[in-house]
Amino acid sequence: MAAVIAALLPVFILIVLGFVLKRSLMRLETQWHGLELLTYYVLFPMLLIQTLVKADLSKVPVAGVGGALLLAAFLMSVLCLALRPALARLDIDGPAFTSVFQGATRWQTYVALSVAANLFGEVGLALASVAMVALIPLVNVFSVSVLAHYASPTKQSAREIVMSVVRNPLIWACIIGLVINLVHLPLPRVWHEVADALGRSSLAIGLLVTGAGLHAEGLFRPNAGAAISVFLKLIAMPALALTLALWFGLSGPNLAIVAICSAVPTSPSAYVLARQMGGDAPLLAQIITLQTILAAVTMPVVIGLAASGP
Repeated sequence: MAAVIAALLPVFILIVLGFVLKRSLMRLETQWHGLELLTYYVLFPMLLIQTLVKADLSKVPVAGVGGALLLAAFLMSVLCLALRPALARLDIDGPAFTSVFQGATRWQTYVALSVAANLFGEVGLALASVAMVALIPLVNVFSVSVLAHYASPTKQSAREIVMSVVRNPLIWACIIGLVINLVHLPLPRVWHEVADALGRSSLAIGLLVTGAGLHAEGLFRPNAGAAISVFLKLIAMPALALTLALWFGLSGPNLAIVAICSAVPTSPSAYVLARQMGGDAPLLAQIITLQTILAAVTMPVVIGLAASGP
């Protein structure tokens, strides 16, 4: 447990630092928007590509790690949709439901990769990247589809939904990294030097941006939608993912990576998507803030349980 807390501490310190910087040294929204774009379109995709290029996938249980997380995300999505009638009786309308859905199913990749790297080094990064290959397409398709159906003022066509997923740079980064790895494409030394430098900076900047996007408003009086989303993401999702991982026979670092990826708070990019497609963005901001704060308590417990498993 001490090693888990030590791995999580730098991550949450960077998030808190981002929160403080937004309210002191870098108060302009445009400053953080620029960093967000840089991270989302350049730094983070480069980290994914380089991690997958260097990964020895023959030693990574792709089916087990990816399959457990993929199935967990799918089942959680189905559960959220099944709960829609009950949530409607709690005065959670369509846009608010999309925020609950995104809060329960999406995951904070910066936190997951940072903790995986702190605990297991390059092996942890490779395992977490495999998880990303499995999860990113699915959660994006589901999130966009749910927003298009329940929140968007004008219903989007299937083609528009597909195109919004196809334009996701993280999906392309996963594809490029896997293809280079599988075909054993030789890359020059300068590529590795540049890619490593960009990749190293992505996690720190991404965590700072995450902290800058947190909202303190409404933290002490969360509504029903926020409370339900926090429970589903921080408690139900890890329990579901770990159950599936054990069923798939995972153990050791492989089981711990499933715990890390399932226990992280939801992604700040969900807030951007909610704003673009008519979701309840203020509710989602509250959900992201609550989950990020409470994950500092729940993540060490989840990872510790996985580490003490078979």
